[in-house]
Amino acid sequence: MPPRLPGKLTQLPVLNRAPVLVVPTNPLARAFGIRSLNPPKPSPFNVGPNLPILKSTPAAALERKANTLPLRTGAIAIKKGMTAVYDPETGKRIPCTVLQLDRVEVTSCKTRKTHGYFAVQLGAGWKHSSNITKSLLGHFSANGVSPKRHVCEFRVKDATGLLPVGQMIHADWFEPGQYVDARSNSKGKGFAGVMKRHGFGGQDRSHGVSLTHRSLGSAGPSQGGGSRVYPGKKMAGNMGNEQNTVQNLKILKVDKDNGIVVVNGQYFTSHPLLCLRPPEN
Repeated sequence: MPPRLPGKLTQLPVLNRAPVLVVPTNPLARAFGIRSLNPPKPSPFNVGPNLPILKSTPAAALERKANTLPLRTGAIAIKKGMTAVYDPETGKRIPCTVLQLDRVEVTSCKTRKTHGYFAVQLGAGWKHSSNITKSLLGHFSANGVSPKRHVCEFRVKDATGLLPVGQMIHADWFEPGQYVDARSNSKGKGFAGVMKRHGFGGQDRSHGVSLTHRSLGSAGPSQGGGSRVYPGKKMAGNMGNEQNTVQNLKILKVDKDNGIVVVNGQYFTSHPLLCLRPPEN
């Protein structure tokens, strides 16, 4: 189908003289034709002189999180077991969890200009090159680090929290008396009923209840509630194996030679991998 002419050209009177070339007033405006494959894109951060920061932009989101993001990165630890230590002053027995930092190394850094935020990517452990995907292998080789078994990312407040690629993080990255947040996956319980999963009381053991003492019962309201089951209704289903965060765990001991960090309390996890990071400011 041939392109249509603009309205100005179609309404020109027919005269017995040489044709007249009509040039649009705005040379950048395209009256017809194919759209540009690479149109100009505005800055997602709305950065410029005398420009207010919009509340629904990535720049506004970073500004809102500026006071809660930590100044430095955390570390990747592996849970080795539990033990207990005694307070020399009070003689009180304190249960604790033993964590180990296994060859934690900076594999990459993310900046606001390139990725939209500041973050440090860490890798822990070791993995054979034949058991890793080509994309990850190229990522590690481009940064000059060995293949890692675990890779995690920690956001930081600004560029001062970024570390050079290849720097090792040892156990002395933390110090006794410091408080950290531990994040990992909780124990997986499999498919569980409502009594175990949500703490329901169950149904009566008499008055006509037969073989359904631990079942859910009525799941939704009647006609007044729409005759439907509301979204988010507590029902039976998969329990556990979810990301769990325990805040403000006190570090009791640090052993740099063995890469051991001992934290207060018990931290139940299905996966031995934990992410330790300083608490929010």
